[in-house]
Amino acid sequence: MAGKIPQINGLSANESKLCQWGNAMKYQSKLFLSMAFAGALLTGCASTDTDGSGQSSDINTYSEPAQSVESDVSAYEAQEPQVVLANVFYFEFDQATLTAQARRDLDAQIARLKKTKGPVRLEGHADERGTREYNMALGERRANAVADYMAINGIARYRIETVSYGEERPIAFGQTESAYSKNRRVELK
Repeated sequence: MAGKIPQINGLSANESKLCQWGNAMKYQSKLFLSMAFAGALLTGCASTDTDGSGQSSDINTYSEPAQSVESDVSAYEAQEPQVVLANVFYFEFDQATLTAQARRDLDAQIARLKKTKGPVRLEGHADERGTREYNMALGERRANAVADYMAINGIARYRIETVSYGEERPIAFGQTESAYSKNRRVELK
């Protein structure tokens, strides 16, 4: 009996240690899985939709970054006011020429875009009147009209991408002049 291993609760000392180690591993794996689940849950809840509508807005908010701020002026006082820029430019029926309002809105966007280096995407749209092929071509002419205006006013043409969706992506539904006028547009993305 001198060579016999002592037993605790019917288990040898080695088996008892293995059970303790196994219990610790089960606890650690449960902890790891719960942390991974919590991280996945938080990642899945991330969203850029700030107004709760689920749709993007027709305006961009843009403010210039603050320059160096003197120590006696708070960051709030030094912050420039936020400028609201239109990123949707509307057209008349069956036209691809820019309206005076569209040119004013584009001038403001061009001033902002001159300070950036990134690409610009212009999406041309048309109302539902006319054939699908005609509206695709009209949407393309409208996007190109905006692109040409931007290029003439200092935005490098290689930065500008144009695409036409024709009548395929309306934002207003119905057969009223109000709905038609909202769908005759170019969106700056």
